[in-house]
Amino acid sequence: MTTTVEYIRYRIALDDQPAFEDAYARASESLSASPECIDYELARCEEEPERYILRIRWTSIDAHLNGFRKGEHFPAFFSAIRPYVTAIEEMQHYLVTKVAGPGKASTPS
Repeated sequence: MTTTVEYIRYRIALDDQPAFEDAYARASESLSASPECIDYELARCEEEPERYILRIRWTSIDAHLNGFRKGEHFPAFFSAIRPYVTAIEEMQHYLVTKVAGPGKASTPS
């Protein structure tokens, strides 16, 4: 199975961040219910706090585009995040390579 990772970069004004995170908390219910979604994570940049990256792992790009986006869970997902679509700076799909592994901090002392 080929895993596809979607990265979506946002720039969100500091005043809008609580509402943005609440919107994604609501939208995450749709991701959790989607059989095409493996997992997801929303992260905020420490150096530039107005920047966010959403990482979603899909079973495939086809599963994302033709399964999730055309399926029963997408309308609620999109409804929650619709106000922030214009804040997207990048939205791309990536294939995972074999370069991966644990770091020293992941092993118990």
